[in-house]
Amino acid sequence: MQVIGEAAAGGAQSIDRAATLLLLVGRAGPSGARLSELVEQCDLTKPTVRRMLLALVRAGLLDQDPDTRRYHLGPEIYVLGTLASARFGIHPISLRPLAQLSQETGDTTFLSVPRGTYSICVHREEGSYPIRVHALHAGDRHPLGIGAGSLAMLSALPDDEVEQVLAANAGILADKYSQYSPPVLRALVKETRVRGYALNPGMMLPGSWAIGVPIRGLDGRPVGALSIAAIESRLSEERQRELAPRLAKEASWVEARLRDAAVGDERQPRTRNGRVSA
Repeated sequence: MQVIGEAAAGGAQSIDRAATLLLLVGRAGPSGARLSELVEQCDLTKPTVRRMLLALVRAGLLDQDPDTRRYHLGPEIYVLGTLASARFGIHPISLRPLAQLSQETGDTTFLSVPRGTYSICVHREEGSYPIRVHALHAGDRHPLGIGAGSLAMLSALPDDEVEQVLAANAGILADKYSQYSPPVLRALVKETRVRGYALNPGMMLPGSWAIGVPIRGLDGRPVGALSIAAIESRLSEERQRELAPRLAKEASWVEARLRDAAVGDERQPRTRNGRVSA
């Protein structure tokens, strides 16, 4: 029995260590984390940290950049986060404003969220207008800055982080998004900040236009974006000026609900072993 107990304790310790590594890599942000940095922060031997990191990579929970050798959160983390969003976070809160916007405007609306240096579309709400755009679908993943919602989130970051994102995505931008060079994206970020909303004038798909605004978290950082897409003729400058304040209003509503949820969580009594702690 003692041997079983020791094995269980060792297994729990390994899980604790793996969870710590996941958190440390996540907190490293878009630039990722080096092995040496993780060893220093978690107070484990280098061989132990390397072994655990490789196991997490094999499970898809972490990803290692082949060039920089830095570790980043992996694709399975996104999948788990998406599953959790049905209960927590921005997705369920945003469903009402997305449906309302689509119903009122007749156009397609989207919720996107940032994941590292990428933007993920997590919800698409169809409008009633018979001609629809097909540039973005739920589950689509693009570098930050590609598309209206994605550009809105990139523009809401500080300048130094914008540069980190552009540097991290330089390879894929050159390979798959040649129209979005770093100089072009810098100009788009500047225009977005001046205009007050992001505009995609058919750069991803000719004739498919969109505008977007960021959703900010408690710390002011972008946690998502709402966007509206339509054919070019339905997004004239006049209509952009009409729709942008409506998008911003719904984004503010989502931000308020996120604040309420955070306050509610803080007020919940903490428990230990199933009992309310003093």
